[in-house]
Amino acid sequence: MTNAVLLSAGQGRRLSPLTDSKPKCLITIGGRTILEWQLLALAACGIRDVTVVTGFEDKSVETALKVSTADVDAVALFNPFYGVADNIGSCWVARDLLSTTDCVLINGDTLFDPRILHHVLTTATAPINVTIDSKSVYDADDMKVKTDGQRLTHIGKTLTGQIDGESIGMLRFRNEGGAAFVGHMEALLRDQASLKKWYLTIIDQLASETDGPLISPVSIAGLPWAEVDFPHDIPFAAERIAAFDWTEQQETGQESVDDSTTVTPRLGAL
Repeated sequence: MTNAVLLSAGQGRRLSPLTDSKPKCLITIGGRTILEWQLLALAACGIRDVTVVTGFEDKSVETALKVSTADVDAVALFNPFYGVADNIGSCWVARDLLSTTDCVLINGDTLFDPRILHHVLTTATAPINVTIDSKSVYDADDMKVKTDGQRLTHIGKTLTGQIDGESIGMLRFRNEGGAAFVGHMEALLRDQASLKKWYLTIIDQLASETDGPLISPVSIAGLPWAEVDFPHDIPFAAERIAAFDWTEQQETGQESVDDSTTVTPRLGAL
C-alpha cells in the first residue's frame, strides 16, 4: 500500500500578508485550501494513509485535517526545526515513513491534477522517481533537472546548459529507494550547515554518485499543476485547478485500473 507525506511546515513568507498568521498550505485557492486540494487528489487515487508534516501554525493545520472532507486517514507530524531548517528538516522528522516500501513525497505548495498522481503510481518503477514537467524557458526559481534517457543525472535551481525539465515537487520511493534517501540524508545532516539545504540536494547527490537506474524521471507533460510561491501565482493556480479532471477511476500502483468505471471525489459545494 502506498502512503503519502506532505511537507507543509513552511510559512511561505513570500506570500505575505496572506501567510502572516497562517501557513502556505492553508491559503484558499479556487474555494479550498491547498492542503484540501491535495488530500482530495490523494483520495481520488486511492491513497488513504497521509502524514502532513507541520510547523508554522501547526494547530491550524491540525484543525484543517479534522474538518477535511477528503476520504483519507490524515495525521499531523510536527517538525520542531521548521524555523531553523529548510525542507530537509521536515524530511528528517518523516524519515521512518519515507523509508517504507512505497511512499509518495509531495511539497506542501504543489497543486496537482489527480491524473498526475495516477500516472506516477502506475508508471514509476525505479527505486526513486522524480515527477517532472517541461517548458520552453526556465526561470531562476524552477527546480531544473537533467536526464540521460531513463536516468535522472542532476537536479537543482542553478543548473545551466541543456535543461530537460523541472521537478513539480512530487517524488515516489519504491523498494530500496526510500532507505537510500534516508541513509544519505542522515550522513548529510552530520554537517549542521546542511540544515539549510533543500531535500532535493540529496537526490542530486545520489544521482551524481550512482551510475545505475536508481533515480528516474516521470514526465507528466500536458497535465495541469501549479506551484504557489508568490501572490501572482494564485490566479494562475486557480485556472489550473479549474482544469483538473476528477472523473477517472484511479487506484494505487499496486492494483489494476478499470477504465470503464468512473468516480468523483466528495468535493461538495464550492
